[in-house]
Amino acid sequence: MLLRSIAVLAAANVMNNKVAPRLGPLTSAVATAALVAMARKSGLSWQELGFEHGRRGAVAGGALAAAVAAVYTAGVAMPRTRPLFRDERALSLSRARVLEEALLQVPMGTVLLEEVGFRGALYAMLRKSHGTVAATGVSSALFGLWHILPSIDMARANPALGALTAGESPGHLDTARVVAGSVVSTAAAGVLFCELRRRGGLLTPSMLHLATNSFGYLFARIAAKRK
Repeated sequence: MLLRSIAVLAAANVMNNKVAPRLGPLTSAVATAALVAMARKSGLSWQELGFEHGRRGAVAGGALAAAVAAVYTAGVAMPRTRPLFRDERALSLSRARVLEEALLQVPMGTVLLEEVGFRGALYAMLRKSHGTVAATGVSSALFGLWHILPSIDMARANPALGALTAGESPGHLDTARVVAGSVVSTAAAGVLFCELRRRGGLLTPSMLHLATNSFGYLFARIAAKRK
């Protein structure tokens, strides 16, 4: 069942990044339903999948989302860090498309599948058979690899962030190093998300993940208007 779950995630990743990105919410909803069904069939309870601690998770997630907004505000306000927010993947879109990305594509096409998939189904399956440490390590490593396709365009769309991720100067970016840096950094984020999920259920990392991605579209526009 674990290998089947990984296969579902891999197929959804290709669909969302290469085949039909605009259908991401639909693809992700179908993949999420399949992952939950497989996890439940394997004997996992809703609590084991992370559907617990609703109130605690909402409070913690709300606080983390507010912290993201504060960090982004400070980052855009400082000339040295402002270029990190200037991302052509957001700036090239119309206002309507930005709203679609922030309010539909990110919540349904990204956060739903990634949190339920990696911190829900995969984490629960691995934790039941191999323990918490293995569940955190393996699911986070796979989460890092999941970001290979999304990170390929980073060097072009956001040279400053790509340079930070790769540890290079913006004028001499190596796409392979950007991708490798993205895999490592998102795997590290996966470890954090797993710990948040362990303490507050899926809602806490989901709200942090949503704020990090969706606020990025807003602050990209704000950064572009600042000199």
